[in-house]
Amino acid sequence: MPLRSPAARFQRKRWGAALLLLLTALVTNSGAARAAEFVDAAGRRVMLPEPIERVMPASPTAEVLVFVLAPQKIAALSGPARRGGVAGHRVPVLSWRPGMGPESMAATARRLHPDLIIDAGLVTPERAAFADQVQQLTGVPYILVDDSFARIPAILRGIAAILDAPAHGDLTERGRHLGRYAEQAINALRGRLLIRPPDSRPHVYYGRNPDGLEAALPGSPEGETIDQAGAINVAGSLGRGHLVGITPAQLFAWNPEIIIAERRSFYDALRRNRVWRGLAAVRNKRVYLAPSSPFGWIDDPPGVNRLIGLYWLSGLFYPDSNQEDLHAATCEFYDLFYRIKLTNGQIDAMLRSAGVEPAATPRPIGEPLVGLGAAPLPPLPSTPPAAPNPATPPASSTSPMSPLAPLPSSPTTSAAPTTTPALPGVQVPAAPSTAAATCTLPGANTPLGMESTTARGLSPLPESSPLGSAPGVPPPGRRGQAPGLSSPGALSQ
Repeated sequence: MPLRSPAARFQRKRWGAALLLLLTALVTNSGAARAAEFVDAAGRRVMLPEPIERVMPASPTAEVLVFVLAPQKIAALSGPARRGGVAGHRVPVLSWRPGMGPESMAATARRLHPDLIIDAGLVTPERAAFADQVQQLTGVPYILVDDSFARIPAILRGIAAILDAPAHGDLTERGRHLGRYAEQAINALRGRLLIRPPDSRPHVYYGRNPDGLEAALPGSPEGETIDQAGAINVAGSLGRGHLVGITPAQLFAWNPEIIIAERRSFYDALRRNRVWRGLAAVRNKRVYLAPSSPFGWIDDPPGVNRLIGLYWLSGLFYPDSNQEDLHAATCEFYDLFYRIKLTNGQIDAMLRSAGVEPAATPRPIGEPLVGLGAAPLPPLPSTPPAAPNPATPPASSTSPMSPLAPLPSSPTTSAAPTTTPALPGVQVPAAPSTAAATCTLPGANTPLGMESTTARGLSPLPESSPLGSAPGVPPPGRRGQAPGLSSPGALSQ
């Protein structure tokens, strides 16, 4: 075998170096094609990979956001153990908790191998610095999202598009539909602030924690739903933008017209303990418990889950105005955002525990309220306007029937009119119970049809209890179940 000359060996090294450079360039260019620059709410420029298949939520608010948009992409859930999983696999439980340092979150990220970390909530320099540290420790992109009420529609569209890239298909379309719903909900109810002078708005206290003595100040994420619904937060005298502890004497000094309890313990104490009977809200029976399953309607966490709270609080604060049918609004919201098909009994249980029934005058969800002075908003996609039924006379305006009232066993003067008049001496059979029946969507106006969820790659809907044995990722609620909802099972670490 002839020996190679030094020139031949040098030429071989040159070709090897050239080939190595070519491969490096190809890998670099390929990586650049699969990445996109994203500017988050803190102004940080973050390179996002494509596609994004595993997302690690960095807060309960981000957890709700990802669950609403793409539950199959959740890498892990925070808080107590959650049941369920994607395609039969259990979802891990995060080993870090809010308040821990960046090293703890980085260790969790290394274990889960997410493609992206998302934190949603109030954007501050401290949270931006925290995100930078975690990103440097792990190399995983970490973005901050401002999900205040004004930003919810844009966030739903934007995060859906990010998680959908590069396909830009069903998930992007879902984000558009949810963003449109959020815009209509916010715009339809914002007009109350314009038509109600400050002295006519109710004075409200929102009591957090088991004793109810933590106040959410105006402008804080936890109190923003109260602000958006047009009430006066009595805790505003203490400042803005954060939570603060108070004393019972301070609550008596405020003497609010309405008290909303975050926890049932405070709600029960207000109703049963003689100590609180001097409060106007207690005397007038205007004490309510905020629904909290699977997520809170006011905060807990302060994310996109608060949209349904606007409809509920609107009925509490302004019962004399025309309102949406809260039963139908709840049915639609849970179906559209959580892919949960509630039964009538489950909705009744949630609304009864809130201490209020829905308004007796049903209105389409997307239709603005009377007197807001706003142009009518276009209906949601695939939502034809309801055609009047000439065979059915309008309901009586003197004694309307609440949508959540028990069905009477025989016709009464307050029942909705029918085309067949009740004859004297004729026994009318009792109406069958509808508690176990699935609630009816108003006009079947869900943008994503029920029959198409599986075809779109979304988690299929449960056939019975939404929080029971439903496939896919279940809602990661924090404080347990509402009456009538099945309890989620335990998930081992």
